[in-house]
Amino acid sequence: MVYSNNWKALLTTTALAGSALLGMMSMQAYAQTASAGDDAALEEITVTGIRRSLLDATEQKRNSVAFGDSIFAEDIGKLPATNLAETLNRIPGVNLNRDIDGEGVQVSIRGLGPSFSKVLLNNTQIAVASDGGTNGGNANREVDLDLFPSELFTRLDVEKTPVSSTLEGGIAGTVNLHSARPFDNEGTHVTLIGQGQYTNADGEVSPRGAMVASHTWGPFGILVGVSGVKTTTRIDGFETIGWTDGNLPAGSGDVGTGNGFVYAQNAPRNVAGLTAGQPVNLAQTSGLTLPQLGSAQIPRLGRNSYTFGDRSRVSSLLSLEYRPSDEWHFAIDGLWAQSDRDYQRLNMNWYVRNSGPGTSPTSTGGMVPFNLTVDSNNVVTQGTFANSSFFLENDIFNQHTEFYNINPTLTWKPSKDFKVDAQVNYGHSTFFREQPQFDVQTPAQSGLVVNYQANGANGQPIIVPNRDLNDPNLGWKWYRVNVQNVYRETTTRGAHIDTQYGDDNVNLKVGGAYDMASRIIRAYDNSTAFQTAVCGATCDGNSGLVPNSQIGQYLQPMNISDFGHLAGGNVGYTQWIMTNVSALEKATNYQYYKDTAPQTRSAVTGGSVGNISEKTFGGYAEGNAKDTLLGHDVAINMGLRYFHTDQTVTSPLQTASGALVDQTLSTGYSDVLPSANVVYSLTDDIKLRASASRSITRADASQLLPGTTFSDISAQVASAGNPNLKPYTSNNIDIGGEWYTGGLGYVGAALFRKDIDGFTVTTQKTVPFTALGINFSDLQTSQQQALLLRGGPNVATVTLTQPVNLSKLLLQGIELTWVQPLDFIVEGLGFSANGTHIEQSSDSGLFATGIAPYSYNLQAYYEGHGVSVSVNYVWNDQSTAANAPQNNINEPLIAEAHGQLDLSMGYQLPFFNDSVRLTVDALNVTNEPLVTLFGHSNSPYSIYYPGVQVIFGARAKF
Repeated sequence: MVYSNNWKALLTTTALAGSALLGMMSMQAYAQTASAGDDAALEEITVTGIRRSLLDATEQKRNSVAFGDSIFAEDIGKLPATNLAETLNRIPGVNLNRDIDGEGVQVSIRGLGPSFSKVLLNNTQIAVASDGGTNGGNANREVDLDLFPSELFTRLDVEKTPVSSTLEGGIAGTVNLHSARPFDNEGTHVTLIGQGQYTNADGEVSPRGAMVASHTWGPFGILVGVSGVKTTTRIDGFETIGWTDGNLPAGSGDVGTGNGFVYAQNAPRNVAGLTAGQPVNLAQTSGLTLPQLGSAQIPRLGRNSYTFGDRSRVSSLLSLEYRPSDEWHFAIDGLWAQSDRDYQRLNMNWYVRNSGPGTSPTSTGGMVPFNLTVDSNNVVTQGTFANSSFFLENDIFNQHTEFYNINPTLTWKPSKDFKVDAQVNYGHSTFFREQPQFDVQTPAQSGLVVNYQANGANGQPIIVPNRDLNDPNLGWKWYRVNVQNVYRETTTRGAHIDTQYGDDNVNLKVGGAYDMASRIIRAYDNSTAFQTAVCGATCDGNSGLVPNSQIGQYLQPMNISDFGHLAGGNVGYTQWIMTNVSALEKATNYQYYKDTAPQTRSAVTGGSVGNISEKTFGGYAEGNAKDTLLGHDVAINMGLRYFHTDQTVTSPLQTASGALVDQTLSTGYSDVLPSANVVYSLTDDIKLRASASRSITRADASQLLPGTTFSDISAQVASAGNPNLKPYTSNNIDIGGEWYTGGLGYVGAALFRKDIDGFTVTTQKTVPFTALGINFSDLQTSQQQALLLRGGPNVATVTLTQPVNLSKLLLQGIELTWVQPLDFIVEGLGFSANGTHIEQSSDSGLFATGIAPYSYNLQAYYEGHGVSVSVNYVWNDQSTAANAPQNNINEPLIAEAHGQLDLSMGYQLPFFNDSVRLTVDALNVTNEPLVTLFGHSNSPYSIYYPGVQVIFGARAKF
């Protein structure tokens, strides 16, 4: 979508917002009627709790020269969310990427994806090896924030316009996480938090807890913190892995482009009304013309999905400070975190993808469609599919993540006009996922029929088979088995020095930085050898450690009876079998094949494998001045930042013999990044802001890796990397201002524009499979079958995708904020509200993914008489999750609009010296699902039901 007259529309919106300011005049007038004596009395009042946090954020914004927002904890352990991603979601223009269990994982600033935001820990860069949640797949520069508990942090800054002294790398902005230190609150303090976490998805209660203790004596200070959580997890959902259409015989007028399966050309066995082996008149059975049928879309793998298991996280913080004098300040901060996930996922797939006639063990003979209806988008709305098949995909997710970061710092201030800040940092993170898979399928041509309707819960199609999929004795046989592991490792280290000469009114900053960041992804796959041992080379189940005749003893009915209970509507079948995983692993000698798995070229979590190392040298000069202009205060920040990056990319390539050899490519690039920020005080309470800057984000790390990956199970799409990708660059303009209405109250507006150059576009071309340089024998059985259905490896063609720097992207938007205490109505009452509108256009016609045109955040609070209540609602508009085409069909993936209501309550007990507080937090109160669409509302890509979470407990401070 290309917008015209963008700024006119945005300025109109701003004018409308201005009317809200006029409506508040009476509030300011009320505040100004207080006498001087009253003002003096008010200055002695100590503001705490929610209002203290908002007041600190307001003062920080008021005193800042650049555009940005902050969140402060009123006290240790009182940031208003369960992890830092959830907390940051309350800032204007910040959106949240959620895992399937509903928990926030990553943040996006002003619409651009998480990799466009630079995440710092105490002013130094960090990287986390984890891959973005249960479904995984992240291989770019995203930082998963669910590893960091809010209890160990006291301040979060989001800088939306750059200053030269801040590390480069975030076109969208920079997120700076500040961990707790002992001199934040001098003396001796101990905070204890004990909680239980209940979710209505599984009805279980899980423990959470934290302890933070600090002590200062003389010039020394120490703070120790630990936070832990162990939760039971259950997520019911529906997945399709996209939608597709069927492939019809040549000459039938087939105009569909998906071609993800083949309809039966000759009648299979056990199809009512047809004689086995006789030609099928598909137009007659389906009730559609052949061109209509060839374009009729159904789910590739319509499957109800049940994920369950345990998740744990332990994080700890150690901070030491030494302040021998006003001249010297030494500190060292160490943060360590560990996370484990042990999940099982049971997907019962309606076997559409790659189904059709053939001779392989997974061949079905093809489906026969009866009495289909389609809508104007070619989506099937009703019908019957005879000779259907199902297969169970039983995945096991065992993953372990570790992270630690050490950051010594010193400050030397020999005089009031000269200061030196120096720091070094080292961070390391590892991630390992073990993901075996045991898949079994219904017997071919057994008379299984699917009745299909497209009017289920939240747009989910209702898939109803005529067989009991929860019967271990249905005649199940092997489909495939996999042994796949992935290892990821990240390392960061750096050294920074910053000098400042001058006072608070006029100063010059000069500094330099060295930063190194590396990322390693290695994949291991022993599926071919494992499958041969378990069920034969083709997995026909006629031989092996567990032949088809013995499968039944390793199957059992599902361990729940209320699947889909949160959906609020019909979800089709709700019971299906599961495997006895521990028994199967023992019977198949799984541990041996896991431990001896060889390295391969593509990871089970998706994306390429390889190593990337970046070494960056940077320097800056920055000036700051405060003066008066036309009788009003003005503050100016201007500077230049220069950087040079040396980049090395290594990726395994496959030789003709099948061996893997490393290919290493090196490159370097430099740039100069100017920035200017100005604040003009029209009055003491009205500030006008402007900023102009140039910023960069380095290229997508996963797209830099050379070589070709072919992980698509349907063998239709291959991906090639491009190590010559250049960084994204952006020229930025921001204008705005705030009116501070008194205390913590203010109304603000900000207009922003980003002209981004070098945005990547994925090019596509059709090539013979033989051009990929991949051996047919190295493919999975299902991939081999898919190629055989299309004529075999010497005939079949594949769509090859590759990213290139071609596109320009224009982002324009407005942010509106209103924070208002309502003490004149009820002491302690107030609200905050913010909204963001973003428009985008590109010369390629493609969309930057994840940009919601509209989003807003509403909070109402009350605090008084020992009681605190906060109600928060966050809403994000529909956005593009992935550009078209998908599965060779010209449809995008769309993240459906999502709103979440959270409630937080606390009560301070009137004894124990007011040191104990009872708390209750309810998350996703209205039980909203997470929905992604395949182009249309009645063709969902995925639906997940995380449910409502209630966290209750007590917080004590001594």
